Amino acid sequence: MPQISAFFGIVIWMYYNDHQPRHFHAQYAGEEALILIGSGDLYEGQLSRRALRLVQEWEEIHRAELVADWELARQAQPLVPIAPLT
Repeated sequence: MPQISAFFGIVIWMYYNDHQPRHFHAQYAGEEALILIGSGDLYEGQLSRRALRLVQEWEEIHRAELVADWELARQAQPLVPIAPLT
């Protein structure tokens, strides 16, 4: 599971050849969630409200990069790291 970003204790990664819909994984304080790329909606799992808001803000800023990494992951190509939320 390639890590693509980390900020404020939140770790973001994608699996190679993962199932649809397009999403990424976010982990924080022992919780894990799948977040949809394109809307930032919580798809599965849970995060604290504060962590989820930060992840959603990051997703909105980096949506195009996430889509590009999703396509790379579907092709089992190396993923490009994405800048953290600052």
